[in-house]
Amino acid sequence: MVKNTSMRWRLPLVCLLWEVAMIVLFGVFVRFDPEADAHWKEEQHQKNLTSDIENDFYFRYPSFQDVHVMIFVGFGFLMTFLQRYGFGAVGFNFLLAAFGIQWAILMQGWFHSFENGKILIGVENLINADFCVGSVCIAFGAILGKTSPVQLLILTLFQVTLFAVNEYILISLLHVKDAGGSMTIHTFGAYFGLTVTTILYRPNLEQSKDKQGSVYHSDLFAMIGTLYLWLYWPSFNSAISNHGDAQHRAAINTYCSLASCVLTTVAFSSLLQKKGKLDMVHIQNATLAGGVAVGSGAEMMLTPYGSLIVGFLCGIVSTVGFIYFMPFLESKLHIQDTCGIHNLHAMPGLIGGIVGAVTAAAATEEVYGKEGLISAFDFTGDYKDRTPSIQGGFQAAGICVSLAMALAGGTIVGGILKVPFLGDPADENCFADDVYWEVPEDSESSLYHMHDPTPKPAVTS
Repeated sequence: MVKNTSMRWRLPLVCLLWEVAMIVLFGVFVRFDPEADAHWKEEQHQKNLTSDIENDFYFRYPSFQDVHVMIFVGFGFLMTFLQRYGFGAVGFNFLLAAFGIQWAILMQGWFHSFENGKILIGVENLINADFCVGSVCIAFGAILGKTSPVQLLILTLFQVTLFAVNEYILISLLHVKDAGGSMTIHTFGAYFGLTVTTILYRPNLEQSKDKQGSVYHSDLFAMIGTLYLWLYWPSFNSAISNHGDAQHRAAINTYCSLASCVLTTVAFSSLLQKKGKLDMVHIQNATLAGGVAVGSGAEMMLTPYGSLIVGFLCGIVSTVGFIYFMPFLESKLHIQDTCGIHNLHAMPGLIGGIVGAVTAAAATEEVYGKEGLISAFDFTGDYKDRTPSIQGGFQAAGICVSLAMALAGGTIVGGILKVPFLGDPADENCFADDVYWEVPEDSESSLYHMHDPTPKPAVTS
């Protein structure tokens, strides 16, 4: 089937119109919060602050840097495993993230930091915007190589909106604790992406089967993304935790879970292969599942050995998912999951939500101390009478809400993306950079024929 994939007018029009809209909306609504405003000196006097070092910037910016690298470098390079889609993986991830953080600042601002008709932003808003875009990057993994840049921008617009609504319901209305986003980022983002890719099902995708695999150097580039994500995940899960013990605890729990996850991933990758050889796909992805699964309970008293157990289990679940669940989902349920986000984000996200619910329900004053329990779960104000067991119930409810929002939202957005004039590639042209990118002639030639066993005719002058 021949499709018009030219972006000559469509992509510039969407990018320019939406960026002008961002400029107008930022001009109307967005202002610096007191700690970023030039009136900071007056704020210092009012709050009896003696040093600029007490500005939240100095506490949060190192974590922001780490999270920012994860979104733009980690996720981008993790998806470069496709042998002919490196430009698309990194470039489109860059595009949707750059647009997404602007729209997320507005959407989250209207829900969480809207005062006197203005959205007040500081460094924590930047971190939360990156978190929001993280869910979009996850969904992008499911449809990688099968959509146009215009479709990706439309997906980003709607997913950021739905993310902000879901986050508001969970954090502000249900009062759940989800520091590392097991529910709000991973569960929502993964099941949203899986639903979209199901709606966009391509029955003839086998026509581009030759382009769906990796080559040696593309897997090596993807491993760069893995290492960036793995190294900075403790910052990701602790970035917006309260200063002090909660943030400290979240980093330690994540650190332990990630380390444990690597060993079980390697063990089961070898165990489940006929010749005992390791599969790079498992090492690139399943080794990160421990960071996902410890997200909700990261700042709770999960304990170091509890975190090791979570990572241990997730390494197994994720690896098994890549070997057995992924082929089943595609053949039986028509879920064409390019990057395997079901194994890295969806299942570990659900596990993380359950771990958070159980850990919250099991919390006691003996373990946390009276003040520590109140501080850890913010049992103050309207929530002063909430008990740990009730908190556990609300944590479980948060999983259900995230799933419902993802499935319903993904169905609607998937339907919108099926509009025929958005420039998506034909089945035989999926997973190929040259549909939307100028690919250097020499690189393209060598790459396209790297594993082509067909004899080539002799070149005659």
